[in-house]
Amino acid sequence: EVQLVESGGGSVRVGGSLRLSCAASGIAFADYAVAWVRQAPGKEREEVACITNADGTIDYADSVKGRFTISTDTAKNTVDLQMHRLSPEDTAVYYCAADVTSCLSDYELFSYWGQGTQITVSS
Repeated sequence: EVQLVESGGGSVRVGGSLRLSCAASGIAFADYAVAWVRQAPGKEREEVACITNADGTIDYADSVKGRFTISTDTAKNTVDLQMHRLSPEDTAVYYCAADVTSCLSDYELFSYWGQGTQITVSS
């Protein structure tokens, strides 16, 4: 059974930082594309970052470029999302999703999803 588990969510003040981690069991992230996706209340889901581990390609949404960094630790089989200079607009539930594909594919079609972790940014 494949399982993705996110951790590291919580509450933070504006301008603060958080690091999310997505841990996988049943698959090896080294063979997968992994996306971090968020959904804020009343808004559509948004892919904020994606890494194609087969070739190391990384993509970021314009809204997070320069503030968020996605990275893979193949030894731990985790994909982390380091977030800096957080703003209230970053408040959302953050999900990791994975599939044996590349980040060129539609993340909505990714096969495996975590349960999500809440990030709340307040002033």
